[in-house]
This record gives sequence, C-alpha cells and structure tokens, in this order.
Amino acid sequence: MTTIKEVAKAAGVSTATVSRVLADKPYVRPEIRQRVLQVVDDLDYSPNRVARSLRSQKTNIISLIVSDIQNPFFTAVTRAVEDVASAHDMSVFVCNSDENQAKELRYLEHMRAENVAGILFSPTRLTSEAFTEVVRTDLPIVLIDRQAVGADLDSVLIDNVRAAYELAEHLIQDGHQRIGAMFGSTSTTGRERRQGFLQALQGYGLEVDPELVVTIEAREDIGYQTTQKLLSHPERPQAIYCSNGLVARGAFRALRESGLRIPEEVGFASFDDTAWGALVEPPVTVIRQPTYEIGKTATELLLERLREPERATRRVVLKPTLVVRGSCGRH
Repeated sequence: MTTIKEVAKAAGVSTATVSRVLADKPYVRPEIRQRVLQVVDDLDYSPNRVARSLRSQKTNIISLIVSDIQNPFFTAVTRAVEDVASAHDMSVFVCNSDENQAKELRYLEHMRAENVAGILFSPTRLTSEAFTEVVRTDLPIVLIDRQAVGADLDSVLIDNVRAAYELAEHLIQDGHQRIGAMFGSTSTTGRERRQGFLQALQGYGLEVDPELVVTIEAREDIGYQTTQKLLSHPERPQAIYCSNGLVARGAFRALRESGLRIPEEVGFASFDDTAWGALVEPPVTVIRQPTYEIGKTATELLLERLREPERATRRVVLKPTLVVRGSCGRH
C-alpha cells in the first residue's frame, strides 16, 4: 500500500505539503497542488479517512519556536510559556531553530502538519524581513522578542532602541568615549540595539569608528574572539558593549584573560541579566529584560486569539530596566 512519504517523494515535496493538499488547505501554489494530486492518482494513494478526520481537529498543544535555547533569555521565556500553558491544560512543544531559517521554516511546516493550536515564534532576521513570503499565517502566531515586516500578528517586544541608548549613555557618562560594541546579525533585535547605540554616540557628539562597532553571530565563542580583536585595535576601546548575554559571557572571559582591570582600564556593559553577571567581580552593569513577563504575556495573547479569532491585533511593548553595578566605573 502506498504511503504518504512515497507520494511526497514522487511529487518532490514534503509530507506536510501533501497533507495540506489532501485537506484542501490554502497557501499551496496551484502547480504544486496539481502535481501532488496527479501523483496521488498515479499511485492510487488512499489516505486513512479516520486518521485524517482525527488529525483535522486542533490539539491542546501549542508550539514555541525559539532561535537559541542556550540563550538564558529564551530559557526564562520558555519557563513562563510552560507555566501559563499548563495552567490552561495546554502542553508546549519547544523547537530550537539555532538562528537557522531553513530549520525554522521546517519546524513551522511540522507544527502546521501536527495541527497545533497555535505558535509562539521568535523569527530569525531573514524570516522577519520576508515574513509574508516565507511564512503562511493560516494558524494563530504570536511573535516574541522580534518583529516581522508586513505581518499583522500579535507580538510581545521590548523597546530595544531606547534600552540600547540608555546602556550606551551610561558608559558615556562614566567617561568612556571609544566603545567597542557587538550586535547580533541574525535578529531584528541586534539591528535595533545597534541603532540605539549609535544614536547615543551621535547624541553625545562622539565619533563612530566602524572597526569598533561590529555585527556578529550571537554566540559565546564569537563574542570571545571578537573581543580579542577589538582589544588588539591600535586605539584600544575604553569599554566593551554587548547586545546579547551569550556574547557577553565570551567577551568577559576575553577581558579577564587580557589582564585589563575592569572598570579601571576597560568598562563593560551588556544586555541580559544572567546569573553569572551578578556573581563575577566586578558585577556587570546590564539591561534587565522582563523575560518571564514576555513569555507570560505572549502565551496569554495566544490563548486570547484562540478564544477570539477575530479580535484586533495587539502589540505589547514591555519596559526593560538598566541595572547599574560595578563594571562601568564611577556611577
């Protein structure tokens, strides 16, 4: 007996696409639909009607697709999502995209095929900038932490531009003028934080050295290597600024290995109030994001959307907090 996998292989599509065609769902290109139907006819494929009927019912499962589960930010968000979902007798299926658009889109296809009730989604920058072209919104989606161009979806964000400005301003007011800064390349948050950082420098009349303001993959090892490069600059930066907690961990390690004293010889500040940042000496000045509140609010928005499919889209912007410690200087 022919299987759905055999149909998908013969048609050159995924099993999820075959399922959508057989269920007569939208967002399948006409030529793809016709090709699948032709293969179904050629192979005399007859899907199990009972199974299809059962699968057509939405489950009590929601999906959370995060870009990097190793990032403590997403760990805290995941905890909040699970807490709220559990309180409403819902289960959570967590997917980690590794900031990889292909992997991310594959998860979206799988979750749609599994008929999850809805998706909480932190998209990569590539997906964010071409959302309507690469993501079909035929089921409820709430965006977490990151925006998406052209998508009329519920979202929970923070004011990244303002927060980045405040963190840079604090370093400047502590006397640091040449600041080496690292921003994530795979998310809209990295771009927004870079914007806020540059606004602060320009607002205080400081020159921007393009060799000191860099865009990188938001990983600990990359943060470590990039900080080493920044410190080797002929005019060494007076401070290091990180827009991500994983990058900050690598950067702090590089600073320690350099033998430079913090903050006497180099200042240091970062986004994300991770556990290690408060325990090292000196403790790190950070932008503390309301991570639990982000996950909680996003899950509540998704549950609202499931109850009221036609309600107006909501965009919730939460306020982060500047936590001043000892890594920047006198303030």
